[in-house]
Amino acid sequence: MAEKTKKTTKTVKLQKKILITGGTGFLGKHIVEQFLDAGQKNLRVMASSVPQWMTDRGVEPFAGSVTSRADVAAATKDCEAVYHLAGKVSFEYDGAAQMNKIHVEGTRLLSEAAKENGVKNFIMSSSSGTSAITEDGALVDESFPQPVEILTKWPYYASKYYQEKTAIGIWKDKGDRLVMLNPSLLLGSGDDRLSSTKIVLDYMGRKFPYTPAGGINFVDARDAAATFLVALDKGNHGERYLLGAVNWTVKEFFGKLERLTGVPAPRLRIPKKIAIAGSNVVQQLFATFDKSAPFEASEVEMGEYFWYLDASKAREELGFTTRDPMETLQDTVKYLREHVLGNRLFR
Repeated sequence: MAEKTKKTTKTVKLQKKILITGGTGFLGKHIVEQFLDAGQKNLRVMASSVPQWMTDRGVEPFAGSVTSRADVAAATKDCEAVYHLAGKVSFEYDGAAQMNKIHVEGTRLLSEAAKENGVKNFIMSSSSGTSAITEDGALVDESFPQPVEILTKWPYYASKYYQEKTAIGIWKDKGDRLVMLNPSLLLGSGDDRLSSTKIVLDYMGRKFPYTPAGGINFVDARDAAATFLVALDKGNHGERYLLGAVNWTVKEFFGKLERLTGVPAPRLRIPKKIAIAGSNVVQQLFATFDKSAPFEASEVEMGEYFWYLDASKAREELGFTTRDPMETLQDTVKYLREHVLGNRLFR
C-alpha cells in the first residue's frame, strides 16, 4: 500500500505595518524619511496623494481621509502602530468647523478603527499651544494646568486641546498605549505648504508692521521627527511631551532674522491692547470691501503672548535633543528663498 504523502503549505507571516496619517506634511515627511533611513520597511502612509519618492522607497500609499469611517477602517488593518499627524494649521476664525472635523472627529474615528483592528500603539502629534501659553513669560512644563481660557481664543489650539481629550478618552484601557507629542512652532527645511514657516516668510516680506511684545518657542522639524521615532519604544502611556528648542522674545527672534536675511526688523512698538484692537478694526475694514487683510488679527493677538516651555521631560524620557537654533533659522530662510521665493527676493 502506497504511503500517502502529506502536502505542507508554507505560510509567510507578514510583518505588521506602521500607519502614518498626514505623512506628506512638513513633520510627516521628515518622520517617513527618518524611518526609511533607519531601515523600516513596513510603512503605510495615508494621505490624499503620496509622493513618488516615498513609493519608490517602498512606502505603501493609502489614499484616504481620517474623516471617513470606511477609510480609517481599511487603513488601520494589519497595523502594529499608528502615527496620527493628519491635521490642518490655520489661525483664521472661520476655519474652526473644518479643524474640529479633522482634529476631533478624525481622531475619534481613527482611534475607534485602530482599536477595532487590534492596534495597541497610538502616537499622536498635538501642539505645545495646548499647554505653553502665558501672559507673563513663565516657563511651562507638562505639570502645569492647561490654559483653557487662553487657548480657546483661537480655533486651531482649541481643536488640538479637544483632540487630546478625545484620544485620552478612547485610549484608556489597560494594554493600550497612547503617547502625545507637543512640538512648538516647527521650522527648518521642507515646509512646501508653508504650514509653519509662513511666519518667517511674512517677516521676509515685511508684513509685520510692528514688533509684538510676546515670546516665541520653536523647534526644528527634523529634531521633532527623530523624537517621534523614539516615542514608539520609549514613550509612556497617557503622557504628553513638550518639544521645543529655544525661548526667545519676538524682538530677539526678529533680530536673528534681520541678521540672516538683511531685512530690517520693525522698530515700532505698540501697547498690547491697542495692537489687538487695531488689528481687529483693520481686518473688519478689509472684510467690508471683500478683501484679505495683510495679517490675521488672531496672529497679532498670539504675538502678544508668551509660548515658552521647558522640554526637560522629553529630554529625560525620550532623549530629545536639538540642533543650534540659528542653524534651524538659516535652513528655514534658505529653503524659502530656493523653493518659494525663487532665490532672488528679500536678500
